[in-house]
Amino acid sequence: MAKDEGKSGKAERDAASRAVIDNMAKLKAQRLAREALAPPIAAVKKKVAKTGAGKTVAGKKTVEKSPALAAWLAGQQSGGRRT
Repeated sequence: MAKDEGKSGKAERDAASRAVIDNMAKLKAQRLAREALAPPIAAVKKKVAKTGAGKTVAGKKTVEKSPALAAWLAGQQSGGRRT
């Protein structure tokens, strides 16, 4: 009895894994066919003219650049931190 149950369990696992592999192959074929018909559209970047001091022309603030790593490390050492 135990031998029969072990064989049927292995057969079920094999069937389940085969179904997953077949499904992945089908989905990959569909994706490739879709990409062949209509290649993906490239993203368009917006150009914004900066006026300086971290502000744009429209008056919106942008994130200012952080200091360089060397400058940050020097500040940490002068502040008494061991880096």
